[in-house]
Amino acid sequence: MFYYLFEYLDKAFDIPGAGVFQYISFRAACSLITSLIISMLVGKRLINILRKKQVGETVRNLGLHGQMEKEGTPTMGGIIILLAIIVPTLLFAKLDNIYIQLILFTTIWMGLIGFLDDYIKVFKKDKKGLAGKFKLLGQLFLGIIVGSTMFFHPDVVIKEKIRYTDPQEISQYHDEWQENENPVYDVPVKSTKTTIPFFKNNELDYSKILAWNSINSTKWAWLIFIPIVIFIIMAISNGSNLTDGLDGLATGSSAIVGATLAVFAWVSGNIVFSDYLNIMYIPHVGELTVFISAFVGACLGFLWYNSYPAQVFMGDTGSLALGAIVAVFAIMIRKELLLPILCGVFVFENLSVILQVSWFKYTKRKYGAGRRVFLMAPLHHHYQKKGYPEPKIVMRFLLVGIMLAVVSIVTLKLR
Repeated sequence: MFYYLFEYLDKAFDIPGAGVFQYISFRAACSLITSLIISMLVGKRLINILRKKQVGETVRNLGLHGQMEKEGTPTMGGIIILLAIIVPTLLFAKLDNIYIQLILFTTIWMGLIGFLDDYIKVFKKDKKGLAGKFKLLGQLFLGIIVGSTMFFHPDVVIKEKIRYTDPQEISQYHDEWQENENPVYDVPVKSTKTTIPFFKNNELDYSKILAWNSINSTKWAWLIFIPIVIFIIMAISNGSNLTDGLDGLATGSSAIVGATLAVFAWVSGNIVFSDYLNIMYIPHVGELTVFISAFVGACLGFLWYNSYPAQVFMGDTGSLALGAIVAVFAIMIRKELLLPILCGVFVFENLSVILQVSWFKYTKRKYGAGRRVFLMAPLHHHYQKKGYPEPKIVMRFLLVGIMLAVVSIVTLKLR
């Protein structure tokens, strides 16, 4: 909103300083600060309201140290995170940008699904909450919307550098480069290209998967692309949900991932930086930096109350939304195939549950008694069972998350 207001003031009245809102970096900084203020100020009030309403966590006794002490801690704190993300984005982002519209839809949609799950648990006194199949259906619907928009919407394009074929063209474009100090790009094109680490040029085109067939691979690439989008959203969203088991773990991990995605969005949407780093240039995607700055600020502000010992839990309202936001954001900036590295904490938490359940069922069928890979799943509970203090587990997981974030950035230059 402020973008359009100050754009009008700058053009109509030539007010000094109004033009600063044209800069993504300035609006991203404003978004970060605003989200921090909202999450910290609104957070305290909302925690008090949740306590008065007795919206407390119901803890199932798993025999973990310090677990029962969390009984009654206010939950549904994800509302704080959602407010701290949505409000700054509405204030500082360009709302006619398709990427901003899509990520706001993701935030609200998954926030509502998580809220419904928490509402059933807290107010309906049903510990199971929303049935798992309905959560999966919600993620499936989101995946279809995101995948279809990314594939079919005319504003979702990339630009590629012009390939020189004629010596005269080389001379012409070289002069243009020297004059404008910008790389020369062709017209925007629809493409199913994405970033993949360790491969030549760090690029993969989903349409090439269908190239063996005689059909038009570009036209029918959505048959590959949309299912991949659905899988990524389900995997990361559920991984985030499973990670939210220790104070500050999911929040801190999300902040690290968000900060890394902010770097990716900034350089991918900037014609000069993308050329310098030799990565894919995606027009208009830089605007997502404003959103992801609010995301990081919301996580850091919530961490003030969610760090050990937690004064509030985010509940599924926050954890499902955070994971979905990360997944959809990565898909939009075409870095989704980096998520197994960048979101390694979420992925390992997810895999630990899958391995535990699968191995238990297999050994029960084969030997008559189920056996376990870990002492308990998700993975963070395994270390709790081994006697590690909760703050130490969280800190070490966050350090691993930071290392994985650095590796993710480095992979852009490993070809």
